[in-house]
Amino acid sequence: MGLYTMKLPDVGEGIAEAELCAWHVAVGDVVKEDDPLAEVMTDKAAVEIPSAVSGRVVWLGGAAGDTMAIGADLIRLEVEGEGNTSPDEAAASDAASAVKAPAPAAARPAEAPPAPRFDLKVADGKGLFEIKVPDVGEGIAEAELTGWSVSVGAQIKEDDIIAEVMTEKAAVEIPSNASGKVLYLGGSVGDTLAIGSTLILLEVDGAGNTTVEDVAKRLASTAPATAAAPAPSIPSKPVPKPRPEASAPRPAPKAATAPAGAQRRAEGERPLTTPSVRKRARELGVDLRRVMGSGPAGRITHEDLTHFHQTGGQVAASVAKRPQRSGETEERVIGLRRKIAERMALSKSRIPHITIVEEVDVTELEALRGQLNRARAETKGKLTILPFVIRAIVDAVAAQPNINAHFEDDAGMFRKFEAVHVGIATQTPGGLIVPVVRHCEAMSLWESAAELGRLASAARDGKAKADDLSGSTITITSLGALGALATTPIINYPEVAIVGINKIAVRPHWDGKGFVPRQKMNISCSFDHRVIDGWDAAVFVQKLKTLLETPALLMLED
Repeated sequence: MGLYTMKLPDVGEGIAEAELCAWHVAVGDVVKEDDPLAEVMTDKAAVEIPSAVSGRVVWLGGAAGDTMAIGADLIRLEVEGEGNTSPDEAAASDAASAVKAPAPAAARPAEAPPAPRFDLKVADGKGLFEIKVPDVGEGIAEAELTGWSVSVGAQIKEDDIIAEVMTEKAAVEIPSNASGKVLYLGGSVGDTLAIGSTLILLEVDGAGNTTVEDVAKRLASTAPATAAAPAPSIPSKPVPKPRPEASAPRPAPKAATAPAGAQRRAEGERPLTTPSVRKRARELGVDLRRVMGSGPAGRITHEDLTHFHQTGGQVAASVAKRPQRSGETEERVIGLRRKIAERMALSKSRIPHITIVEEVDVTELEALRGQLNRARAETKGKLTILPFVIRAIVDAVAAQPNINAHFEDDAGMFRKFEAVHVGIATQTPGGLIVPVVRHCEAMSLWESAAELGRLASAARDGKAKADDLSGSTITITSLGALGALATTPIINYPEVAIVGINKIAVRPHWDGKGFVPRQKMNISCSFDHRVIDGWDAAVFVQKLKTLLETPALLMLED
């Protein structure tokens, strides 16, 4: 066997370093060539790093949140053959890295960690059966352990419910696929478990499906991947909560109160709970819409249902006074959110913004858009207002090329572009990113709409490529139906202008004889006042207004 070192690759022109956002592997994992190893964030995009070879992970070069230089050692694998690194070279590299940037002991796992305590005993003639956290939904990589239905020492049967986990999408009960005695629990309530990790170990009749040695070795090898936390050991006393059905009935309280920590649901909101709770509620004749949940996100537990049933549902008094809250949480700002913060701070600190707000009558534009969609939506796709705004920007910057430009103040360079690459500020689950519609000057309305749809889908799914997220010359930002009367957009540095689209609303309009209803929309445009004078900014905004209020001009071909 040999040792293979993968270095952080060049992830973009001019990129000297990248932030390590997440690991997709842990020490001890076996990976194949092209399997994703890690995700890093540069100034331009999030990039997944694939494995160049197949092997077993023996060392990770950093922790989530670390900033790594291009070419730094990223990961080491044990591979078939000679590899590309000797143990002496690896040790020398680690020593050099420690001198340059000493890291806490918990941040860098040792290559040969001491084996954790694992004093599991299996009776003669018995086997060890491992149940792992199952795949609970497409795209789900981990789940939160929200409750145990068994404890160490308990005898369970096949199909008994052993645990409950909560994913981003739903609460899921996990049944046992074997009968036996519980020897080991793979976590505590509140822990986040990876899909495929050890959930529970049973002592069963027969050979089982694993051995004590295999489990101990796996837990030892994965311990460093959890921020140097000690590997779990066999609890000396049962700590999980018992099944609610087996617990003794609690005495009726003196005064009816809701369960501690209960959260009140909005009217019409579907109660969040598990299938077994719903089934039991039907058997008891309890309307779950009246039950306040004490679990995560207001989830209704078996205890909540039992309490509600025993008190006769008299919980109205508990909502007479809202409880005080004093909790607080801390969350490290890393990855995309950190990049957004840095870019916004850079823009606001270096660019003196001037923002112009103008009201635009889009009645004719909306009428034209409706006609085009009715006539061609099935063959060419549906048009939103954004393709029209893009076309208006293309025509407006043709007369004022200074607006379609970058001001690189560090170099004292003002760079104007003939091509119009429009960035579209897009909200994703991870934060705000700006996909780029390239060469809008050469696109029709339907071509712009198709590219907008492709980019928006790729951004939301996290599949946007680096080229999709860089190179914009001017940006559009829109909150759609959530937009306000006006906004003050922040320029996407080093651009010099940004166009903000606000919501469309029916407003009264004086036509000289009386008030008539018209569809109006405000546009909020910000400019870099160092290089764009107020007069030029106002001329650009008025050109946009004219084009959007007279949409036939947008359909003209040069």
